[in-house]
Amino acid sequence: MAVELALNVEPDLEPYLADVSDLVIAGWTGRDVESLERHIRELEEVGIPRPASVPCFYRVSANQLTTSRKIQFLGSDSSGEIEFVLYGTKEGMMIGVGSDHTDRKVETYSVAVSKQMCAKPVSSKVWRYDEVADHFDELLLQSWVTENGVRTQYQKGAVAAMRRPEELIDLCFDGAAALPAGTAMFCGTLAAVGSIRPADRFEGEIEDPVLKRKISFGYSVETLPVVT
Repeated sequence: MAVELALNVEPDLEPYLADVSDLVIAGWTGRDVESLERHIRELEEVGIPRPASVPCFYRVSANQLTTSRKIQFLGSDSSGEIEFVLYGTKEGMMIGVGSDHTDRKVETYSVAVSKQMCAKPVSSKVWRYDEVADHFDELLLQSWVTENGVRTQYQKGAVAAMRRPEELIDLCFDGAAALPAGTAMFCGTLAAVGSIRPADRFEGEIEDPVLKRKISFGYSVETLPVVT
């Protein structure tokens, strides 16, 4: 089932209605072996087993994508993580930013199920990928969490920590040169500052220091009671 996602293409904020029928969450995409191992260890600390191989590509229902800024999640065991997000469209590839919000308790016994458990908030603004392709490694990611009214840095680093889009697309789609139209892909995250943890609010951004622009987004978290 396809989901219609209303996107605004910067810099002119041209409206674009993307039909997304295939959502892929790429995991363990780090280029740097030490950084990747650090992220695997921090997940092991909260009970999540290390993957059998890297990278991994998880399929998630496309209707989990949302630009809503208030999200409901079951219980208090979920948390967000900043990622750059690619969109395959008939007009070429777009890039934005989003949060692979994940149920960490479920993740301890099934990563695939944990990805499906939570909505995936994304920015409503995107850039055309060909505008950033020649300086892609200079793009920066940051995220913040608000806990008990206090906003703190949660993640910070360059997209160069992850594999390039072209490599992920090649691995996931059997040698394809471009992301198929109708596909969205989350492309991996950075290690957390401190520990992986839930929060009342999650905010993130992707920055292009060359073209001097940013895409920011954020969402509040409402926890639903777990009834047994």
